Amino acid sequence: MPQEPTKGQLLLVTCVALLFSTSTAPRRAHGMSMSSEQNPQTADATTRMVVDRFTDAFNRHDPDALALLLTDDTVFEDTSPAPDGQRTEGKAAVVAFWREWFARNPGARFEAEEMIVSGDRAVVRWVYRKIRNGQPWHLRGVDVFTIRDGKVAAKLAYVKG
Repeated sequence: MPQEPTKGQLLLVTCVALLFSTSTAPRRAHGMSMSSEQNPQTADATTRMVVDRFTDAFNRHDPDALALLLTDDTVFEDTSPAPDGQRTEGKAAVVAFWREWFARNPGARFEAEEMIVSGDRAVVRWVYRKIRNGQPWHLRGVDVFTIRDGKVAAKLAYVKG
């Protein structure tokens, strides 16, 4: 008898479906994303590079490096407070959020377990690790990124549980 999918598997499938249902082709036709010179392979490579740089800057707790990777109108949706999280808009507000977050979470790291890229979109399945109450602690989740002009235009975060 087949097993029921877990919440995490359903979340990943939903995020991937969202990624592919909003692929770059319709947005290109409406002038919403990639430049006309970028082909899908170049867009994939650019998206992967930007997300990798974002993760590296994040894990160094470097808000100034993150700022260089954000569009002026960037959007970040946090996982809390439940149930829908908090939406932060604009580079200055997002950088201020991360600056405060880094101060409250020294040593916290995100480890990418898997990245799925399609044009200017990426879904990253991750594990967030830190010390909590003196003990190692972790949380699993997914980020959905939108990249525009080589920068993060949106980072929408979702967690398991």
